[in-house]
Amino acid sequence: MISTFLNNFFGILVEILYLAILARVILSWIPARNNKILIIILRVVYAITEPILIPIKKVLPSTGMFDFSPMVALVLIIILQNVVNRVF
Repeated sequence: MISTFLNNFFGILVEILYLAILARVILSWIPARNNKILIIILRVVYAITEPILIPIKKVLPSTGMFDFSPMVALVLIIILQNVVNRVF
């Protein structure tokens, strides 16, 4: 019962992180100049994803204007989810 709960909890957490990172990537293409709702959404998405992406950005080499940290984070999240699914 506890393993089922942990598996479900972790699955939901991974989905939220995955969607938040994807939202961050997509929202980075949209200018949020004076759109207050979009600015609030951006702040929430950044608050969720920044603790995950900052350590990855520190490890990755600088590639100019391209930021590959979201892609690395998504791959790591998928790998972590597969490992947890095998354990539970």
